[in-house]
Amino acid sequence: MATSHGGDYTRGEMIVEEHEKTYDGFLKTTKWGSLYLAALLLFLVLWFCTPTGFIGALIVGVVVLVLGTLVLSEKHKV
Repeated sequence: MATSHGGDYTRGEMIVEEHEKTYDGFLKTTKWGSLYLAALLLFLVLWFCTPTGFIGALIVGVVVLVLGTLVLSEKHKV
């Protein structure tokens, strides 16, 4: 017969606070990292692949970063 290795486990009694903190941190890192990556890629594409130039690309990249920060900010959640 197979032996049970989880004999001390009782359903619903596991402490999950650390798991929740880790998952929340992962989601925040993914969210903000995606915003920064999108702003950087937009800046580089506009700078090198269009006649926009450095200043125009920088302005658009900063605007996207600011708007994204406002949209993704957790302060505005209801």
